[in-house]
Amino acid sequence: MKIGITCYPTYGGSGVVATELGIELAARGHDIHFITSSQPFRLTGREANIHFHEVSVSTYPLFEYPPYDLALATRMAEVAEFYSLDLLHVHYAIPHSVSALLARQMLSSRGRTLPFITTLHGTDITLVGLDHSYLPITRFGIVQSNGVTAISNHLRDRTREAFDITASEIEVIHNFVNCDDYVRKPDLVAAMRPRFAAEEERLLVHLSNFRPVKRVHDVIEVFARVAQALPARLMLIGDGPDRSTAEQLALRHKVQDRIHFLGKQDNVNELLPLADLMLMPSEMESFGLAALEAMACSVPTIGTRVGGVPELIDDKVNGLLFEVGDIEGMSNAAIDLLRDESRLQAMSVAARKTAQDRFCSSRIIPLYEGYYERVVARSLEK
Repeated sequence: MKIGITCYPTYGGSGVVATELGIELAARGHDIHFITSSQPFRLTGREANIHFHEVSVSTYPLFEYPPYDLALATRMAEVAEFYSLDLLHVHYAIPHSVSALLARQMLSSRGRTLPFITTLHGTDITLVGLDHSYLPITRFGIVQSNGVTAISNHLRDRTREAFDITASEIEVIHNFVNCDDYVRKPDLVAAMRPRFAAEEERLLVHLSNFRPVKRVHDVIEVFARVAQALPARLMLIGDGPDRSTAEQLALRHKVQDRIHFLGKQDNVNELLPLADLMLMPSEMESFGLAALEAMACSVPTIGTRVGGVPELIDDKVNGLLFEVGDIEGMSNAAIDLLRDESRLQAMSVAARKTAQDRFCSSRIIPLYEGYYERVVARSLEK
């Protein structure tokens, strides 16, 4: 199939999932066209069957804000017509679903059929979409989509409740990870781990966009307590508005020399296997992609019992779950687990098995392919 994909190309879960989906689909022989404001950060530009089409926005003195959504709709229609796309797959409802709707209508007026699928990722529904000024247009974009997917059962149910959507289909297709890329390789771990921790030290990791909802300050608080109890270091992968807060808190707890602030990294599949434990104390996660990536690398997660996380983490089996803000509980659990090698090892094995059995790309990508075929077939029947 010839598939157009639109996403936010910056560092964030929806962009990661969209990009990895495009890469996986291209590897299976599909012709993939990314239509975005810039090249998604996980693309190298050398992948076979992948094309990038930049959306450029003209600025005029008349416009206080450049009309990106209109420029995107125009580019979608242009690419779809020129390359004979079978469908568009947009990630994150705002404004991508409405732009895709405009593109579909533009082409329909010329006798061309262009169905589009909207994938809901979380904050487009639970945060931005519920803003009163965006709620009606978000609901309209979802209802007008030829197909809708959500990354967790929780997000599907939350969407139906918040937007009073009953008639429209919402297919749950969970996030995924390439289990061949995200895997603990002993030789690589042996070569790289000494850069971040000594042999006798435990290594913890956190991966996010450092936005307030990720509660990076809780990561520092938990780690400070762990570091008091046993030799440990922390890798912080990512960047964002709360990085400065995290740095100041590390100074206050005098653990700044035990934390590696790595910033944004493209090789997270090489960094995650170095760790013993992932910390994900988020206020909300519609799924928990960072935890899944860690689990595939045999790294269990201490997370929070929110959103779709319980669909991924089975408490006390492949990870540990706590209430939001339970710093003492998470700290004590981390210390106990890191001191109990046999329990840590069992949880690491279970984490990897969960990823392999339920969330590997080899299991999830065919679900998308099947959904694409059904949506295209339905659109041709009309």
